[in-house]
Amino acid sequence: MLFALLLVGTTRADTVAGSIWEGDPTGATNATIANIPVTPANITFTTNSPINFAVGALNYTIGDFLSSGTGSTILTGAGDLGNTMLNTFFYFTGTVTVTNGETFTVTHDDGLTLVIGGLTVVNVPGPTAPITTTDTYTGPSGNLPYQLVYGECCGAPAVLNISLPLTSPVPEPSSAMLLVGGLLALGAGFKLRYSL
Repeated sequence: MLFALLLVGTTRADTVAGSIWEGDPTGATNATIANIPVTPANITFTTNSPINFAVGALNYTIGDFLSSGTGSTILTGAGDLGNTMLNTFFYFTGTVTVTNGETFTVTHDDGLTLVIGGLTVVNVPGPTAPITTTDTYTGPSGNLPYQLVYGECCGAPAVLNISLPLTSPVPEPSSAMLLVGGLLALGAGFKLRYSL
């Protein structure tokens, strides 16, 4: 049984986990780490990395925004997907592998703050038209924790695109299946041994 339990864990796939708070004009107009809400998120989800979302005025809902990315999966709050993107606040956390001097692109409308390893790398927290910038990471190289906040405050479009390969720890389905299989085999062996 110990062997089966050792197979369970998490893996860092090319998946990012995110949280969304609705009706948050403070965070949506000032997307900073300090404005991360303390209340539970309205929606939690995962999506493939790199992050790439964009919607216009005709499809300005949370569900349309999340489905514009690649492989988004809703974990909680599916009933809120038809709600407007107006005054939404997003929070992503996990790890990213970066090297000193690495350049990457960021496109966003509205505000965005990205912190890697405690270093603020992108700091444009207020409302803005869609802008694309090329940034250069100047911190230490390695696999470092990140925090990313994004606020959508002021109407369509809504855009969030970051070329960095951000990742979040997610359960590895194959490990869970190995655990179940191992426990079933162990139980069958135990039953067979004591039924003889």
